[in-house]
Amino acid sequence: MASETCSPSNKLRFLLGMVLFLLMNMTTAQLSSTFYSTTCPKALATIKSAVNSAVSNEARMGASLLRLHFHDCFVNGCDGSILLDDTANMTGEKTAVPNSNSVRGFEVIDTIKSQVESLCPGVVSCADIVAVAARDSVVALGGPSWTVLLGRRDSTTASLSAANSNIPAPTLNLSGLITAFSNKGFTAKEMVALSGSHTIGQARCTTFRTRIYNETNIDSTFATSLRANCQALVETTACPHWIPQAPHHLTMHISRICRGRKGYYTLINNYLVGVPQILRLMLIVPTWDLSPQILLMRW
Repeated sequence: MASETCSPSNKLRFLLGMVLFLLMNMTTAQLSSTFYSTTCPKALATIKSAVNSAVSNEARMGASLLRLHFHDCFVNGCDGSILLDDTANMTGEKTAVPNSNSVRGFEVIDTIKSQVESLCPGVVSCADIVAVAARDSVVALGGPSWTVLLGRRDSTTASLSAANSNIPAPTLNLSGLITAFSNKGFTAKEMVALSGSHTIGQARCTTFRTRIYNETNIDSTFATSLRANCQALVETTACPHWIPQAPHHLTMHISRICRGRKGYYTLINNYLVGVPQILRLMLIVPTWDLSPQILLMRW
């Protein structure tokens, strides 16, 4: 067995950490892991307790909170804008195509915000709560922990158009995905690491029905099993698990899923299968270990 300090994953983590450290110094120097240590010392413990309770009540909520953070960050940064409701002068991001009847976890964030406000009114931002809740969700689902830098300020406005155009669609091919992530400063390697988040949670049949009925680059037995839950011509709210064997445990086995042609989405399957350089990245990048860390440290 390779030593702990010399393993490929640790070398990769160190290199990525150095890059991310430089980026943070340039763009987010005001953030600090101890931002609330004196102004709201119980904030992190309160968030963790609430997340654990929510995930205990519904394991799927862990994946939902991680996705909520991703959809927030991919639109003008991690500023909590996804939480804003429509007003007379602004249309929020909740009704954007990638979010409408899809993004979940708002009520959990509301509960956490209420609890934190009772401890230290007007101190902890909603943007930080979303970021910490995503980390704590990953931990609750068997993934790693990491230090979340704090001190984000909440946005007072949102952008429906940016939400519709910036969040990667599940139908994107390899070129489209690389462009979408490159526009946010991510490399192809980091994009692959982030894909590890798709080993948890569930997906609505309506979002991948075309793939299981019309596409050929999919395991036939897998497609047949999904069709049993997702009728071809009838709208359904059924939400099969990403990985039936371990639906609520963050793993690094997305490469096995893709090589076995068992990805729900074109996004997850087609942009990896048959692309040797991406598959090689999948074998060396511990997606379960790096995906949330890259996401949360980058912004």
